[in-house]
Amino acid sequence: MKDITKIFKIMNKIKLLVLLIVGAISFNSCLEDDADITYVASLSGDFMFSNTFLNEYVLTSGTSGNLGERFTWNDADFDVQTNVNYELQKSIAGDFSDMEIVGTTSNNYYDISIGDMLGYAAEAGLDNDPSTPAPDNGDVAFRVRATVGTNASVEAMSNVAMLTLMLPEASSGGPVCDLEQIWLVGAGVPDAGWGWTSPVRLGCNGDNIYSGNVNFQNNGGADNNFRMFTSEGDWASGLNYPHYDGEGYTIDSNFEDAQDGDNNFAFVGTSGFYHIEINTVAKTITLSEPQSIGTCEFEILYLVGAGVPDAGWGWATPVELFCAGDGVYYGPVNLQNNGGADNNFRFFTSEGDWASGRNYPWYVAEGYTIDSNFEDAQDGDNNFAFIGTSGVYNLTLDTNTKTITLN
Repeated sequence: MKDITKIFKIMNKIKLLVLLIVGAISFNSCLEDDADITYVASLSGDFMFSNTFLNEYVLTSGTSGNLGERFTWNDADFDVQTNVNYELQKSIAGDFSDMEIVGTTSNNYYDISIGDMLGYAAEAGLDNDPSTPAPDNGDVAFRVRATVGTNASVEAMSNVAMLTLMLPEASSGGPVCDLEQIWLVGAGVPDAGWGWTSPVRLGCNGDNIYSGNVNFQNNGGADNNFRMFTSEGDWASGLNYPHYDGEGYTIDSNFEDAQDGDNNFAFVGTSGFYHIEINTVAKTITLSEPQSIGTCEFEILYLVGAGVPDAGWGWATPVELFCAGDGVYYGPVNLQNNGGADNNFRFFTSEGDWASGRNYPWYVAEGYTIDSNFEDAQDGDNNFAFIGTSGVYNLTLDTNTKTITLN
């Protein structure tokens, strides 16, 4: 009987051991299953654009460097802590069958320029020529794709925004600028000085390009400061050197910050006549040799004669008077009057062509009012005679008002 009891005890112990082993295996299996669990990120809440779009976007080449639109959106919340990447997409077709990626960012915004939009308008076949059947406006679709970390398979799409792009009818009236002109005032522009009696004007001579031929002055580092102004007579409209520098302009090395009370421009080059161009699209301010601007019958009028000693009676170094605007010729001229001798000269419309000369009687017959410092030389060719005090003058020949003036 005792032997049977021992046998039952041994068998119970064996069963308990088996149960423990099975339990341990099952527990370990559960741990392994838990280790294999994958947490799937899912979008929580709405994911959409947060900015307000315009009814239409009017696009011109003159403003191509300007901001077209800043797309903004709320966070794409995937209910897990992870980095989120965003991808701005566009579609000309509207259904994203032709989807193109505009750009990627980890921020909640993305900027596109007017120039970018002009490219999209070209892709859409828009045309501002009224003589063609192509439309001048059309829609382009945009959306944002959000992805989790490095796992591009976990994604969310924003709502779709349809932007209407408009190309205004091509203008036959010439270049378009935000301002009619920019004014230069200051000691560094001696034709203007620090006052509004005779400010120097830079006209709109290209889409958002202002330019002109300007006499700049640098007296050994003195009398060389000036400022740009957007409104004639308005000191508050001034734009100084730090303004353009802060806007990201590349500024010609002949200019620097004057470091005066107003941080004006300082002209640090060699005093003389230059062509200045302010390009608000490319964001550049550059100096170059004088050149014709605007529309005139001739690009340049040439002065030759003893009264213009830098030229003399020959074609090696004629003095050039450039077209400075529609029908207006302007430039600095060194005029000579040696007591009534060596003071005659003539205008020419074609370089090297003596037959193209226009003398004093020619302009009188055309009805011109001529500065009192000039008279008929009464020589064989009835040239101009300069009877004023020898020196450098700014000469303006205006074919609109029919005047020839010195200042």
